[in-house]
Amino acid sequence: MQKVITDDLEAMLDILPSHIRQPLCKQKNLSELLEVVLDLGRPAEARFPKNEVVLDPKEVDETDIEYVVARIGSFGDDNRAGIERTLHRISAIRNRKGRIVGLTCRVGRAVLGTIKIIQDLVESGKSVLLLGRPGVGKTTMLREVARVLADDLRKRVVVVDTSNEIAGDGDIPHPAIGHARRMQVTTPTMQHAVMIEAVENHMPEAIVIDEIGTELEALAARTIAERGVQLVGTAHGNTLDNLMMNPTLADLIGGIQTVTLGDEEAKRRRTQKSILERKAPPTFDIVVEIQDWDRVAIHPDVGEAVDALLRGQYMPTEVRWWDKSGEVKIEKVTPTVVKKPVKGKPLLKDELPRLYLFGVNRSRLEQTAKETGLSLDIRDSLNNANLFITTKSYYRRKLQKVKDAESANLPVYVLRSNTPHQIRQMLKSIYPQPPAGSFKSALDEAETAVGQVRLGEEAIELSPQSAYIRRMQHLIAERNALSSQSLGKEPNRRVRIYKE
Repeated sequence: MQKVITDDLEAMLDILPSHIRQPLCKQKNLSELLEVVLDLGRPAEARFPKNEVVLDPKEVDETDIEYVVARIGSFGDDNRAGIERTLHRISAIRNRKGRIVGLTCRVGRAVLGTIKIIQDLVESGKSVLLLGRPGVGKTTMLREVARVLADDLRKRVVVVDTSNEIAGDGDIPHPAIGHARRMQVTTPTMQHAVMIEAVENHMPEAIVIDEIGTELEALAARTIAERGVQLVGTAHGNTLDNLMMNPTLADLIGGIQTVTLGDEEAKRRRTQKSILERKAPPTFDIVVEIQDWDRVAIHPDVGEAVDALLRGQYMPTEVRWWDKSGEVKIEKVTPTVVKKPVKGKPLLKDELPRLYLFGVNRSRLEQTAKETGLSLDIRDSLNNANLFITTKSYYRRKLQKVKDAESANLPVYVLRSNTPHQIRQMLKSIYPQPPAGSFKSALDEAETAVGQVRLGEEAIELSPQSAYIRRMQHLIAERNALSSQSLGKEPNRRVRIYKE
């Protein structure tokens, strides 16, 4: 299917002062314009997907700001305005006195055909949550979802439009949403109330909502789903992992709670006594991670995916993308911790890692390394490092630091997320591990010591071990209702097992 793009670009150009509009119109890639930025005391800039262009060396002054403000709608509490009957958005930056000192004029586009990549999911009647970084096309896809549900499937659809971003500025909604009805929101803090009002007053079969971002909105979404209404929305976050770590929005995927297991159950599961579990059924049945304009990753059963992630496992995801001919391609992928030596040679056998971190939680990494008895060498410069570590979301976005690492021929290790489990897996793979027998023999030694203490020995001191192995030995003692403590200093620190 060929995508058809409508952007009403002339309406955006008409609000700009002539000394900014004229050089902008001369740009060869004008059809790809993302936004125009006007900041007081700085030259006006046009931003495109791959570059930024200074439109006029003359600094923006108050007259320029006033010129634009006079030609657009009024600003709401969220400092957003629009151009009537278009999808363009103008956002204001104010000083302490409330005076506007900057404007971001963002081009809004209706892209017909984007929904084909997930059309079967929308037509299934299940609730779908779209995730992705800003500017990746979440709202554009949401707009097309509203049109397909209302026009093609003949459903009663209500769009809850907080900043007029889905259906444009003014009282008459943009034709891009088809026959869907639009409810505007007076102030962003009332979005949750309008969501409930839509269900109670207008009997929709489907509700479309952009940017679920507060606990009240998450609760309203759950109320809507429990009433049997299909919900299609977006939320802040790039991936399902991000959503799980967000305490405000975790309810959208069922919520996360800490559960304490009994000794026998913990032993049966081979886990710690305190574990994380999903609290309730997910509000959304399906999560779609929009990785790029033409590529998505799908979690078709959110409940199963969350349960698996909490157990440190991974459910297969479905990756879909547009090929050059405009057809949708589908591939099943089982996510794993990704180790990518990108254009870089692997570390030498006896070479210790000198790490450069980008987007990785340093304190969590250091704590996990401490628990496993590792000493890390973290560098502040790419030039002094021999291993670049980043997260999947940073790597996908191809930020400048990632490009620099690849250009420097550094091996790149990509963490799926910043969770302790993922970090442990990473450390295990890049640092030399003790022979398998030494770990087993250390645990066997602890089991033997437990037996001896139970038979009457007052206390048994074990051989010196790393912090991680000592932790396992403490757990063996605890599981057998005995006491234990660590003695001595590294590298001779060891565990003592005894009765109280």
